[in-house]
Amino acid sequence: MEDFQHKNSKPEFRNSEPNKKDDFIFGLRPVLEAIEAGKTIDKIFVQNALQGEIYAELKAVLAKYKIRPNYVPVEKLNRFTRKNHQGVVAFISDVPFHKIENIIPELFEEGKVPFILILDRLTDVRNFGAICRTAECVGIHAVVIPEKGGAPINSDAIKTSAGAMYNIKICKENNLAHVVDYLQQSGVSVFSATEKAQKLIYDVNFTEPCAIVMGNEETGISKEVLHHSDEKIKLPIEGKTQSLNVSVACGAILYEAMRQKLVKIN
Repeated sequence: MEDFQHKNSKPEFRNSEPNKKDDFIFGLRPVLEAIEAGKTIDKIFVQNALQGEIYAELKAVLAKYKIRPNYVPVEKLNRFTRKNHQGVVAFISDVPFHKIENIIPELFEEGKVPFILILDRLTDVRNFGAICRTAECVGIHAVVIPEKGGAPINSDAIKTSAGAMYNIKICKENNLAHVVDYLQQSGVSVFSATEKAQKLIYDVNFTEPCAIVMGNEETGISKEVLHHSDEKIKLPIEGKTQSLNVSVACGAILYEAMRQKLVKIN
């Protein structure tokens, strides 16, 4: 996240594609059967201009389950495996995905105050895992991530989260700006963390229904999501290093929100 991470530093581990062999399957029929069997697809890569009867069947199944493939050159698929992938490689997630439109009404019906975290194109697997661990600890109801451009939910992410991903709802959404609009229409305030903000995190109210947005490690939150947000917030920085790692920054913000909630209860 550009806003809180040192611009001259490189993440310790950055990879927007899964790299564990046990995370993926390949081949037209195996992928088709996995989807029909209810496996959760994290990412699916399809060779450009792929044709054929079985692919047409797979394409129909992808549309049926609203799974958006990434169309790539064959060279990219060959980097995943040298075996006969038939133009299709799919990465499986052990973590089920949810829809934010289903979660928010349920929370209100249960008398809970929605507390949502949105990660805008976060790509570092370890940052992602660490943030999910913190999010689960503070009682976040759901973590929203984009369908494309985000870190994979693979074994590395789950391990870094210390298994927290199994205990928190992950929502994979096509358009984060639309998610922000939906949350606002549902009475949920959206706070975007950016160094461009005027308000400190201590000057906003996290005790009402709210969502916190954290951005990409290098470019921060997208302009569209920033534009749609209710408030821009930032952490105070007193030292010469003018930014923080995104997972550290997120932890500080989430625990301030938790502190406010506890003070209100007591």
